[in-house]
Amino acid sequence: MNVRVRLFAALRERAGSAGVDVELPDGSVVGDVWPALGLGDEPGGLLFAVNRTYAQRTTELNAGDEVAVIPPVSGGDFRLSEQPLSLEDAIAEVRRDDAGAIATFVGTTRARSRGRDVLHLEYEAYEGMAEKVMSDLAGELKRRHDLCEVAIHHRVGRVDIGATSVVIAVSAPHRADALAACKEAIDELKVSVPLWKKEFYEGGEEWIGRGS
Repeated sequence: MNVRVRLFAALRERAGSAGVDVELPDGSVVGDVWPALGLGDEPGGLLFAVNRTYAQRTTELNAGDEVAVIPPVSGGDFRLSEQPLSLEDAIAEVRRDDAGAIATFVGTTRARSRGRDVLHLEYEAYEGMAEKVMSDLAGELKRRHDLCEVAIHHRVGRVDIGATSVVIAVSAPHRADALAACKEAIDELKVSVPLWKKEFYEGGEEWIGRGS
């Protein structure tokens, strides 16, 4: 059977393509995909998604499935944008009459990272799945806290020094819930949403993985 495999960030560069068709025997599972790619030893920390939903290695595949091979991630309205982000837009999306507080987080591109001078960043996302995972994250935050709304906007493509890469806004009846959920949102976004960051610096470039 044939499945379509999507690759991202450093894996895309290793394969020289963002997508490849792979022939697998009937009854194959997700864990059979990496060996079939012929890309050498499997990197640590890979995740997989089948038809834009995270899947276990034991998940059985069907002909025509789309399998995403996801390297460790860096990375209200859940938006990916190639254009500059607006804090005011995110706040407007979560403003409600019953909200007594709106907490926000703005992530910006710094000029030095890991002892190197950074020229700019470049973000890549698994579009379609990234927004869904952000929506699921917001739903989980609402289950843990008394919230009104959550908005998460993230840049893709090139982001220059000093520019905004991510905006989060959380509204709630009380400030404690808004502040706690906003902190949890950025912490969890960095380890669950399929977004990757490449740093371009003096003398080279590097994909930055989980927790960046």
